[in-house]
Amino acid sequence: MTKNAFILNFLKLYNMLWVLLLPLLKKNSRLKHGFEKQIKADHLSRADIWIQAASAGEAYLACELIKTLIPKTPIRILITTITIQGREILTANLTQNTVHNNINLKIEWFPFDIPKTIQRAVQNIQPQVMILLETEIWPALLFYLKQKKTKIAIINARLSKGSFNLYRRTRMLWKHLSPDLICATSIRDANRYRQLFGSTTIQTMSNIKFETMKTDSTDKYIHKNLTQIFPGTLPVTILASVRRQEEKELILLIKRIKEQFPNQVIALFPRHMHRVKAWEKHFSNHKLQFDLRSRISTPATHPSIILWDRFVELKSAYAHASVGFVGGSLKPLGGQNFLEPAILGSTTITGPYNDDFAWVGKEIYDQKIVIKKKNWQTVADTIIEVLKRPCDRTKRAKQAREYIQSCKGGTQKACDNINNLLVCSSNE
Repeated sequence: MTKNAFILNFLKLYNMLWVLLLPLLKKNSRLKHGFEKQIKADHLSRADIWIQAASAGEAYLACELIKTLIPKTPIRILITTITIQGREILTANLTQNTVHNNINLKIEWFPFDIPKTIQRAVQNIQPQVMILLETEIWPALLFYLKQKKTKIAIINARLSKGSFNLYRRTRMLWKHLSPDLICATSIRDANRYRQLFGSTTIQTMSNIKFETMKTDSTDKYIHKNLTQIFPGTLPVTILASVRRQEEKELILLIKRIKEQFPNQVIALFPRHMHRVKAWEKHFSNHKLQFDLRSRISTPATHPSIILWDRFVELKSAYAHASVGFVGGSLKPLGGQNFLEPAILGSTTITGPYNDDFAWVGKEIYDQKIVIKKKNWQTVADTIIEVLKRPCDRTKRAKQAREYIQSCKGGTQKACDNINNLLVCSSNE
């Protein structure tokens, strides 16, 4: 069977799957706003560069790219997104004042990867360059772009272990749909993409998220409220973004640090608010006294455990932490954001599993800006050690911010690659 025959047969089956999925997608709350446009291509018009920014996270990356991009000649750029959140971020951040004069920018809904719809979309847009962000791998899109000889790049590319295992099972398909360039945010991600797309030029780059990372102070109003709860008379241990799969270990950890260093305030932040009830039950079953954050109106001047049942206060709470453990890392769950507490000077500890944050670089552990431990016992022992010998948080914050500053530059590298692809496309 020829390459095109193989892919066309796949696309027939793929199209049937979309027919079955569409009624379900129409009911999805995240997709309903642009649904009618996402099943069509009539709203899409010619553009030299097409950038796909799936949702909120990718939209912020796209904003950084467009703000940095300086084309040598006037060009038309189309940015598409799948969610209303992505669209709001793009329209709010990309204004006439933030975009170069040579850029004619349009923001639209991304059509679903239904083969016939995507074929019409590519025909309408006829892009010279297609930019996909992070893990945007759509078979119909790649196939019809390659038929049009569009230059394709995946920028800020990452591939989680779960996604990689899924794509690897179908690598016979992907080897025929290779992009021209992949700029991965870590060596690990680059190696994973290399196994899927053998003929693609693959580079590494600093994550654009380093450019978007705020290292300034926290929300002043929230910070003031938390100062009334954490007056500074006792050290504060924060156990943050704890996932359901880690709860048993965290109970044991809390018991150990409370027993060996009783004179502290322990603040526990579940990753998901619906787990608050489960934590209330855990504490009651283990006879651990606790207070709900929503019921606290006086300063925590005595040793206590606070179960956080309010959203959005975690980042500001880090500014009061002597030491913080960031969850999602004791089990292979990808990890959670450990940069926020480090930036604010808290001694920051994680477990061994941080696959989703491989882009930060192992140097952050080598320099002990963030401390990685292999299990809950060693995490607990490190917390106790820090409580007994407090660190200089000003020094730690400075070290973390200098590290982030040293990792910037990915956006400019991505823009240089986009300009080069545009030149190559024009010369062909």
